Amino acid sequence: MNKISIIGAGMTGSTTAHWLAERELADLVLVDVVEGMPQGKGLDMLEAMPIIGRDVEIVGSNDYAATKGSDIIIITAGLPRKPGMSRDDLLSANAEIVGKAATETLKYSPDAVYVVLTNPLDTMAYLTMKMTKLPRERVIGQAGVLDSARMRAFVALETGVSIENIQCYVLGGHGDEMVPLTKISNIAGVSLRDYLPADRLEAIVNRTRKGGGEIVNLLKTGSAFYAPSAACAQMAEAILKDKHLIVPCAAHMQGEYGLNDMFFGVPVMLGRKGIEKIVEYKLDADEKAAFDKSAASVKETHEALKKLVKI
Repeated sequence: MNKISIIGAGMTGSTTAHWLAERELADLVLVDVVEGMPQGKGLDMLEAMPIIGRDVEIVGSNDYAATKGSDIIIITAGLPRKPGMSRDDLLSANAEIVGKAATETLKYSPDAVYVVLTNPLDTMAYLTMKMTKLPRERVIGQAGVLDSARMRAFVALETGVSIENIQCYVLGGHGDEMVPLTKISNIAGVSLRDYLPADRLEAIVNRTRKGGGEIVNLLKTGSAFYAPSAACAQMAEAILKDKHLIVPCAAHMQGEYGLNDMFFGVPVMLGRKGIEKIVEYKLDADEKAAFDKSAASVKETHEALKKLVKI
């Protein structure tokens, strides 16, 4: 059986385990610093397995040793956003949490592929890669899967068309400068630019960019967890099943799209070893301008990280 360890057993981490357990993809380990909490959630979930007919072992622990031999490490640990906070406001606190999670898990699972969810997403993925010194194929940020799903949901609400007919692609940094590609995003092959009036499409783009903040403002005590965790589960499945699935993810740029030494949301092909290749779209002038603006914003956060941590 494959093994997936999830670092952070809060709402996002435990819900990721829930989605994964339902898929019967791997045995699961939940790790958290809070004593008893990952153990309790793990046991509760284990007791659900006979009901849904899934043979999955689920354990909770406060010790990284429990993660030994993991095929995938998913890092969700960190402070959630509160109303009025940007993802970048979390940088200092979460850098310490993610840095420790990355280096400790690497000791026990040197061959694992890392999926990073903690905000600020692109920069935490960058930190993970630098701290572990892993090749870029094995460190991936979960952002674009979620952002694209949000856009697909909003398009479905607007049009009444099945989400199965809607394909959306959101690139760029995981923040308010993300880049929804309205030209290649489509309904049954018809570009959204042709299917929707310009003002309605613009409203969907803006709602997508602020999708996380909308939920933070509604919840008031935390941030989204159902959709982010489902996105992590989809990525883990694509990796373990060697699916060669192309989805938008945060990847380390080495010249693609004219970017270097930074994590940024681009279409990647996921397989058993992690990132198999990066797909480069031809962007029009408006998309390229938005792309560059988003890249500049992410680069700023990367530079802020370098002042906090020696990497």
